[in-house]
Amino acid sequence: MVVPLALASRGYPAFFPEFIALYAGDTLWAVMAFLVIGFTFPRWSTARVAVAALLVSYADEISQLYHAPWIDAVRATWLGGLILGFGFLWSDMLCYTVGVLVAAAIEMVVLAARSQKGSQKCIN
Repeated sequence: MVVPLALASRGYPAFFPEFIALYAGDTLWAVMAFLVIGFTFPRWSTARVAVAALLVSYADEISQLYHAPWIDAVRATWLGGLILGFGFLWSDMLCYTVGVLVAAAIEMVVLAARSQKGSQKCIN
């Protein structure tokens, strides 16, 4: 659901409130990074996955300061533009931070609920 929502926020901004249209794509990009890293390394702690997702997201944003012809040609493609972006924005760094923190918080709540549910089964 994360990817379709992010694409919709970018592809159809008129259907969303302005704030959501401006910031949802980058926030959800970071959530996607968190999910991909978490599924790739399932034994990693939530904190480790969060740090890795932030590093990947920040590196992606910082890479947008580099404009060589070859990387701009990659960015000119649909997929390259989605993955690499086009121009550095401090607001994107904030969006990435919020996205990863929200994803990590949701994971911790889900894990705590599972743990509590599992311990209740042992008591009964």
